[in-house]
Amino acid sequence: MKKVRLSLSGIFQLIGAGVILTTLVLCIGVFLITQNGTTVIVCLITAAALSIWAFILVRVLQNRLAHFTDDVCQTIDDMMQGETSPRMIFDDDTMLDRINHQLNRLYQMLQANKKIIEEQRADLQGMISDISHQVKTPTTNLKMAAATLLEQEFSREQQMEYLQSMNMQLDKLDFLMGAMIKSSRLETGVILLDKQQVPIYETLATALGSIFLKAEEKHLQVTVDCPDNLIVPHDPKWTAEALFNILENAVKYTPAGGAIQVTVVRWEAYTKIDITDTGRGIPESHQAAIFKRFYREPEVHNIEGVGIGLYLTREIISKQNGRIKVTSAVGTGTTFTIFLPND
Repeated sequence: MKKVRLSLSGIFQLIGAGVILTTLVLCIGVFLITQNGTTVIVCLITAAALSIWAFILVRVLQNRLAHFTDDVCQTIDDMMQGETSPRMIFDDDTMLDRINHQLNRLYQMLQANKKIIEEQRADLQGMISDISHQVKTPTTNLKMAAATLLEQEFSREQQMEYLQSMNMQLDKLDFLMGAMIKSSRLETGVILLDKQQVPIYETLATALGSIFLKAEEKHLQVTVDCPDNLIVPHDPKWTAEALFNILENAVKYTPAGGAIQVTVVRWEAYTKIDITDTGRGIPESHQAAIFKRFYREPEVHNIEGVGIGLYLTREIISKQNGRIKVTSAVGTGTTFTIFLPND
């Protein structure tokens, strides 16, 4: 069946024609029944008056809808052109007010999506800038070492020193790229954490196993206080990564002969994990910045690292609806506290 499309003007003309036709039929019917001309004239006058009022009402409604349509079109144009505050339409009519309400909701959704896109673009630009800055130093060192080896003659021992230096820079680049891949996959949601009901002790043991040799080389005393059967819902793989990042920093910044203490306590709503070291400590003015990507304190630039471990740790814990905080004093040590929800 073919659909007939009528304009707003065509609809009102059709209504008007229907009113006139109905009036004529009514008058003819009255005349046939009464055979009285006066009655027919009265009916005609009444019908004419009703037709006039109906015509006026239709015209008013037509104008009102036309103005409302113009306002809606203008508002949509403003939204398409990126206006931050498009005109708002106020109408007491229930149907028109509902249309206006939905239009406002659409505008708010567009603004929210625009804000999200702008934030993602800013994050991407920041990440690209960070990568460029971090890659620049090892790349420059590699170029300088390679150029020196090509342009000058060196003994076998000197060549080995340059090659070892280049290998260290390659290791740094490899670590940096791996960390960046993990970071970007977490941020973009490519990695979905899989929370499981498993003992937190096993996850902690995995993280401790990765730092044991380095801790032993520095003669650090590592003690753990954690119930063997404490079940905490968490992603074992990524939580172990988060714990390892904190433990690695504890080993790195704690002087030889120091101590690292890990304590796990179950509270009513959360399980609290404290990792305490006797290292150099973090100044209070820097504590808010240590979880930023690639942030490193000025005093530790001579120590190997790129400043992404704590950033990854915070992302991993946050994606499990947990939180992390730091308590530290210069010269005394640092405690990182992780809270993982029990449900």
